This record gives sequence, C-alpha cells and structure tokens, in this order.
Amino acid sequence: MSNEFVVRSLDEVRFWSRIMKEHSLFLRLGFRCEDTQLINEANHFYSVFEAIESKANAYDAGTDPQTIQRFNIEVHTAACHIWAFKRKVLGLILQCRLPGQTNFPLLVDHVSREANYFRNRLEQLNAGQLDPLPDAIINENVFFLRIMADHAKFIGHLLDPSERKLVDQAKQFSDEFDTLLFQAQDIESMRPQSQTVPLLDQFLDQNRVSVKSLRDFKKTARDLIEACRIKSIIHPLLADHVFREAERFLFIIDMFERTLTGTTAKNVQIHH
Repeated sequence: MSNEFVVRSLDEVRFWSRIMKEHSLFLRLGFRCEDTQLINEANHFYSVFEAIESKANAYDAGTDPQTIQRFNIEVHTAACHIWAFKRKVLGLILQCRLPGQTNFPLLVDHVSREANYFRNRLEQLNAGQLDPLPDAIINENVFFLRIMADHAKFIGHLLDPSERKLVDQAKQFSDEFDTLLFQAQDIESMRPQSQTVPLLDQFLDQNRVSVKSLRDFKKTARDLIEACRIKSIIHPLLADHVFREAERFLFIIDMFERTLTGTTAKNVQIHH
C-alpha cells in the first residue's frame, strides 16, 4: 500500500459518495408522498453518504494507507446497501407497484449501475488488482459511454416538449452515444486482438471529441436551467450532476491517453 493507493481511493470516494448522496435525493423526489418507507430509506442513504463524503474530505494524501483501506471497506458496505435499495425500487416500478411515481425505470437501473461500479472499484483498490491498461481503457469507456447515452435520453425526456431545439439536440446525442457504445462493445468483443496502441489511441480520441460536445451541451443546459431561461422539470442539481459525470469521463480519457502514449493531454478540472 502506498501514497498512490491513498490518493486514488480518496479521489474515487469523494467523487462517487457525492454522486450516491445525490442519487438518494433524486429518487426521493420521484416517490409519491405516500411512499413514506422509501422516502425514509432515501433520506437515510443521503445522510450515510453525506457523512462518508465529509469523512473523505477530512483525510489527505498523508493518511495511513491502513486507515484508508478500512475506510474503503466501510464505504463498500454502504455502496452495496444503496445498490440493493435501488434494485428493490426498480423491481417495484417494473411490477407496477408504485403507480404515479416519476422515476424512470432506466434512471433507477442507471443509478444502480453506478453504485455497482463504485463498489467494484473499491474492491479493486483494496485488493491492489486494478485492470491492466488495455482492459481498463475498454471497460471504462463501455461503462461511461452507456452512462452518457442514458444522460442524453433523460435530458430529452425531462425538457418541456416545447423546447424543441434542445430536445432534438438531446436526441442527436443519444443516437451518437448509442453508436459509440456499440463500437466500444465491438472492440470489447475483439479482445485481446483489439488491444493495440493505435486502435486504443484512436478509440480514445474519437470518444473524447463526442464527450466534450456533450459536456458543453450539459453545461449550457445547466446554466439555462439555473437562470430559469428554459422550460423543464430538471432539478438544477441534476443538471450539474450529469455535467460533473461528463467531466469525470473526460478526466479518465485524458489519464488513459497520457499513460498509453506518453503524450500530454489537456488537464480537466474535476469537481467533487
């Protein structure tokens, strides 16, 4: 265990604990007023991840690695519990047991995939067994391209139908990222023969261009929503939430690019 383990662990926990906390809020807002048990559970997870976020921010790069290893185990338990809660909610929705609630089934599945990603990353960090670079590049891009495609679909459905231009832009991004995801899955199925530096470098370059465009679209939408300049039912925090996840994906792409080719990629500021 090393300083790098501490830094990487804290980066993951700070980012994803805030994401999990916000998921709890978004799910709660979609429940019906009579769903008191689900609302209470969502509030509980909000408090759990708010405490984790605060604890992570109190640590620094000089913290004893053993302390961070124990902290990762604690956070992993919380991530497993919120994953189970999200899957329970998804089941209730798909069984038509929550008529009138407003959480899309795909959104609940989406947030559960992110919880699963988070807990898997904590397991990898504590085991010291991160994926080899070629596998990591493909796996991360397959995961995040689907996340980005989902975001475009959610934005398109939560904008007011009268915002025709923005709805159309969201649909175009949805189609674009569906295509990129299919391409990534093709590369995934061609492993290990597809894991060459030229192919992976082109893969990253192509995805970066599209993610930057989507990131800029999300930023514009977020700013317009915060200024009450467009019609939608998108919570301002949700608009910022999906923007930060696009920033995260760009950060990961640039990190891979530097490691893969040794070139200097543009640094992306990540806001936890």
